[in-house]
Amino acid sequence: MIRIDGVRRTYRSRGGDVEAVAGVDLTVRAGEIYGVLGRSGAGKSTLLRCVNLLERPDAGTVTVDGVDLSTLREADLRAARQRIGMIHQHFALLSSRTAAGNVAFPLEVMGVPRRQRAARVAELLDLVGLGDRADAYPAQLSGGQKQRVGIARALAGEPKVLLSDEATSALDPETTGSILTLLRDLNQRLGLTILLITHEMEVVKRICDSVAIMTDGRITEAGPVHELLAKPDSALARGIFRLGPPPALDDTTVVDVTVVGDDTLISDLARTHDVDVRILDGAVETLAGGRAGRLRLALPGTAAANAAALDHLRAAAVAVEVHP
Repeated sequence: MIRIDGVRRTYRSRGGDVEAVAGVDLTVRAGEIYGVLGRSGAGKSTLLRCVNLLERPDAGTVTVDGVDLSTLREADLRAARQRIGMIHQHFALLSSRTAAGNVAFPLEVMGVPRRQRAARVAELLDLVGLGDRADAYPAQLSGGQKQRVGIARALAGEPKVLLSDEATSALDPETTGSILTLLRDLNQRLGLTILLITHEMEVVKRICDSVAIMTDGRITEAGPVHELLAKPDSALARGIFRLGPPPALDDTTVVDVTVVGDDTLISDLARTHDVDVRILDGAVETLAGGRAGRLRLALPGTAAANAAALDHLRAAAVAVEVHP
């Protein structure tokens, strides 16, 4: 659905060139929620603006729904952007317009007739849970309600793709949760492909199917969340499952086990192999609706003596790392 190939974007200034996006390749599959995670200044926002060509890349191509946007003339690009919704960090609502007026604005620009426009606005406000706030002005809305209006407005043109620029960073945790739940619901009900940028690990944990980690304009790690969690050296896994350094224990095998959706692993291991398993450390999280965890286990005896138990773990777990 979205394919980014070799995209570069450099800002030139008297102090020297700054390469905000440094040769990024990224593929977002149709119907998934893809997160780009990174600290402030990593280049995330610039990358997102390159997707709808609000920022024109200095090099590389951006293809959305099979169309290379960089080849389009301005009129065709404007039409293509109507199929790409955008949610902003600070809502970007027109203060002089009601909630309904803000949602109607892009429909007016598209030339949608008044009666059809009114029906579409009512449908969208109901969809985001604000059917009873159509006549409220932004100053009369909470932060979460403002963002719901922003989401409804982004959906006005019936886009296939939704871009989210730190959509929850200005919200409190409870409101963040409700907005993320709404985005996941819209993703599933409308078949939306969502590309979001965030600096919050909680956003990735809550709704992302895939993720890319961005540092200094480059993607350092990317892939489906469950595949990255299976890699012991994954930065994402280290960020989600914060385990300390493994202890050195005499006559003991220390092993880190990553599991997804299995809460019987330890009891099955102990029962099958009659081994006294100790949990030294661990973290369990709910990720995009499913549970995953990384446990640090201690098995009495050497790795050779525990070969059968380790084989059991490798067969049942997503990833197993035996510490020397």
